[in-house]
Amino acid sequence: MASSVAETKELENHSDCCVKLCNPNVATMKEDVLYHFNLSTATHDFPAMFGDVKFVCVGGSPSRMKAFIRYVASELSLDRPGMDYPNICAGTDRYAMFKVGPVLSVSHGMGIPSIAIMLHELIKLLYHARCSGITVIRIGTSGGIGLEPGSVVITRQAVDACFKPEFEQVVLGKRVIRSTDLDEQLVQELTQCSADLSEFTTVVGNTMCTLDFYEGQGRLDGALCFYTEKDKQEYLKAAYAAGIRNIEMESSVFAAMCSACGLRAAVVCVTLLDRLKGDQISSPHEVLAEYQQRPQRLVGHFIKKCLSAPDVP
Repeated sequence: MASSVAETKELENHSDCCVKLCNPNVATMKEDVLYHFNLSTATHDFPAMFGDVKFVCVGGSPSRMKAFIRYVASELSLDRPGMDYPNICAGTDRYAMFKVGPVLSVSHGMGIPSIAIMLHELIKLLYHARCSGITVIRIGTSGGIGLEPGSVVITRQAVDACFKPEFEQVVLGKRVIRSTDLDEQLVQELTQCSADLSEFTTVVGNTMCTLDFYEGQGRLDGALCFYTEKDKQEYLKAAYAAGIRNIEMESSVFAAMCSACGLRAAVVCVTLLDRLKGDQISSPHEVLAEYQQRPQRLVGHFIKKCLSAPDVP
């Protein structure tokens, strides 16, 4: 009973929590142009457009995020015959954004620089829209370590290529280290949702975020390689011993920025291969397509479960 009361209190606190910025300059600006979204506070009514958003899901490609919004619309019974989901950022080709009900789906491109730019503007969008009680989840693909392809990893902690739970940013020529903590309660809720579905293997583990797909992840098949298979195996086995279960290129800055701005956040990625057994992704297209739907199904179930739960008094 005590646990239930604690969870209810946490939900109440979360629902009342508004998005905050770690930048006092924004509040004094007459107009805020979100250049890479082709949106502006002077030309768009952010509270009217986005004020009801409670869940934000981000992923690499525009097509995947449009497929996700279609899936969520169906799961929430919000779709209609012939209904389309226009790209809110149609005036730019940098990112794509789709919305249905309280769910926003946004593409972030590939790698830390791309997702960081998107997150700056996304968090400001949520701030200007006066959103509260937001949950942000990155859904994507990754390389597994010691896992069968198709396994889903819910990130406990994002770590860098030296296995440290931190994100380093150079600001005005100085190194700034930020925490990569993610919401532990959200990890538990997502894990329970996977158990509810019981459709695929899901594990909780650390996720290593690298600056590169090839050398940064110890691949032997890039244009440059100055290490051996033995070197690679030793590195990946050390990563596994450190609790790392998958590798991608966005989680550290995602965790750091969401944490700094008080956003409840999680990372859910499917593994496309076991890096201990190879470097190249060679599964058939239809197999990879099904793998990529797994984080969508898990997060879609989570959103549906949250919205169907009785309101907290």
